[in-house]
Amino acid sequence: QVQLVESGGGLVQPGGSLRLSCAASGTFFRFYDMAWYRQAPRKERELVGTITKSGSTLYTESVKGRFTISRDNAKNMVYLQMTSAKSEDTAVYYCNKGEDWGQGTQVTVSS
Repeated sequence: QVQLVESGGGLVQPGGSLRLSCAASGTFFRFYDMAWYRQAPRKERELVGTITKSGSTLYTESVKGRFTISRDNAKNMVYLQMTSAKSEDTAVYYCNKGEDWGQGTQVTVSS
């Protein structure tokens, strides 16, 4: 089991930027495909995007061109850079690896 700890959430204005971080435990992080999910109030959890162990990324349509997922294998970290934030991005954001989940970090987009 991999422990995942998200950080970096908070309040951001519409059009603003925020970077979320996820710290992963263990010594095999470089072999893991990772993902970011989010869950808005009264909605089901949805996939935001993925990053493979080699660094290839995929994104859900609603965040393409605005969000960027990256990773630093030397630090066991994965990141979600959010730009051009919209109110509909308000959600709890979760880091994921297979069946392992972090506790989530709240992002609120509001003026």
